[in-house]
Amino acid sequence: MSFPNHRPRRLRTTPAMRRLAAENRLTAAELILPAFIREGLSEPNPIGSMPGVVQHTTDTLKRAASEAVELGVGGIMLFGIPARRDAEGTASLDPDGVLNKAIRDVRAEVGDDLVIMSDVCLDEFTDHGHCGVLGRDGYVDNDATLDIYAKMAVAQADAGAHVLGPSGMMDGQIGVIRQALEDAGHVNTAVIAYAAKYASAFYGPFREAVDSQLKGDRRTYQMDAANRREAIQEVELDLAEGADMVMVKPAMSYLDILRDVAEMSPVPVAAYQISGEYAMIEAAAANGWIDRRAAVTESVLGIRRAGANMVLTYWASELAGWLREA
Repeated sequence: MSFPNHRPRRLRTTPAMRRLAAENRLTAAELILPAFIREGLSEPNPIGSMPGVVQHTTDTLKRAASEAVELGVGGIMLFGIPARRDAEGTASLDPDGVLNKAIRDVRAEVGDDLVIMSDVCLDEFTDHGHCGVLGRDGYVDNDATLDIYAKMAVAQADAGAHVLGPSGMMDGQIGVIRQALEDAGHVNTAVIAYAAKYASAFYGPFREAVDSQLKGDRRTYQMDAANRREAIQEVELDLAEGADMVMVKPAMSYLDILRDVAEMSPVPVAAYQISGEYAMIEAAAANGWIDRRAAVTESVLGIRRAGANMVLTYWASELAGWLREA
């Protein structure tokens, strides 16, 4: 007797059969490693809420970048933590500041073998922890912030970044940065727009990682978790301003948003598996509640399945190593 309705199960019978019939696959080239460098460190500093992740020194960051190249990882996203902060985040513009120097160091180490991305945002550099400068009313001054973003973008491109990642969710940031890059002759420097970035409860460990000075929240400029259609509006605005890639952040709690964006975007789509997502899986695995390797792999595969062309994940190098073993 024939059982046509059992056809899917016949394609699950062995590991080899499941690999052959898989609709989605992970490759190291689709992974981007977020990395932190802190000014003044002589040894890497472990981040308590993100086991296995550190604030790097110059030497350990270069080693991490070289390892990523060896493993076939697609890119690295750099975040800098300065020794001194002020209200306007002026350290972000210093050619010898922590982030711009890190870009130069990594570029000198790996050249064009790894896509070097850098964070264009003020939150790590301000003494109030917001992503822009504050007006007298205590709210972020969008246009004053754009002036600084334009200068940051050029400084990072001068340092050697291949891709700039404006993450502050300021209105008009992509257009201003694109124009600044063109005016400075950086016509080949790409921009990845944090187009749909939500105000999320899952950013907590990241704030430890960058020693954030934030008091309060960023809900007046990051997106409301309740909203879905609004994400498409934000993406369309960034595309119109010249974004070369767009991003959804966070990833795992926003897979519906990721799917929506992937279906309409004419440019590559990234998703950021953020610090809280990382911390939850690490904590559950440490307690023996889940299989760590299986959960990590499944979580990233789910993000790819939802439509991401590339995934920023703190497991990028480790996962790339597993993929090489498979």
